[in-house]
Formats: sequence, C-alpha cells, structure tokens
Amino acid sequence: MGASAPERGSRIPYRVMTVCTGNICRSPMAEVVLRDRFEAAGLGDAVVVDSSGISDEETGNPVDPRAADVLQEAGYPVPRHRAHRVTAEEIGDRDLLLAMTARHARALRTLAPGAEAAGRVRMFRSFDPAAPAAGGAAAVADEAQLDVEDPWYGGRDDFLSVLQQVEAAADGIVEYVRNELARPAPKD
Repeated sequence: MGASAPERGSRIPYRVMTVCTGNICRSPMAEVVLRDRFEAAGLGDAVVVDSSGISDEETGNPVDPRAADVLQEAGYPVPRHRAHRVTAEEIGDRDLLLAMTARHARALRTLAPGAEAAGRVRMFRSFDPAAPAAGGAAAVADEAQLDVEDPWYGGRDDFLSVLQQVEAAADGIVEYVRNELARPAPKD
C-alpha cells in the first residue's frame, strides 16, 4: 500500500479528509461511505471524516444531486453539505488525506505546510487491493492509474462507478486507520 504514514502516534480523533476537485461529487461520496464503514467497524467515535476540494469553483454548493441519489439508493444517509476548498491549515491538521486523483494529490502536496503533512497524502484507491498498482511500491508517477474518474460530465452509471470504486477501497482504509490507532504514541 505504498509508504507508511509519518510517525505521529495515535491521537483521537484520528482525522481523515477526502479530496476531489470541487467537493460536490467524489469526495463527499467517499466521506459518506467512510463514515458508514468507520461506524460499522466500531470506530465512529475515534475517527472524524470530512471532505474538501482543491478548487473554489463549487464553494457553498451541496452534494451533486446525482451523487446524492446514488448514495441514497445504496442505503447511505446524505447529510447536509457545503463544498469548500481545502486550506494548508486543514492539510496540516489531518492524519490522512485521501486524494481522488493524482492531480489532487499533487495539489495537496504543494499546498501542504511541510514534508510531514505532504507525506500524509495518499491516493484513495491505493487501499483497494484490486486496483492497479495497489499494494505495491508504486511510484508517484504511477498514481494516475489509481484515479477515481470524474463523473461530472457523465450520467448515472458514472456515479455508480465512483461509488463502486469508493466502496472497494473503504475497508482497506478502515483497516489502515485501525492499525494507526493501535500504534503507540512516540515518546517526547
């Protein structure tokens, strides 16, 4: 699954952020699925999940109605959501940043307030054991193989595909975070 997270020790709540372009399709879908999976794993009180975008073009907008429909049909609750652009402070405050595409990962690493924060950026699909290059030592150049495709210009099937990709990686993310929480905090 690539490089391990920097030594931060376990802190509660463990903070996870999913990131896409405008924060109205992929990242809120991933946020909803991850919250559900962390809750089902008994980690709902130990993990906080939120989402953002690398662009401010959708700031203030709700989840795309097509994404909301697909989530609801799959049995997920769709909370109120207001899209926003990620900040350097948020990147520095998160334990794990899950980029939907290689472009999002590059933007997060560029905006990160230091190498430690940049090292907490991972490709969302790198946690899917069936994804290309997942589980191996894929170079940053290979990250594009792990992109979650943008459903914005597509139809219902494109949003269903995003949901399938998100669900396929979600259990791996839960297991990764469970292991991170079990690690002892470093001694000062």
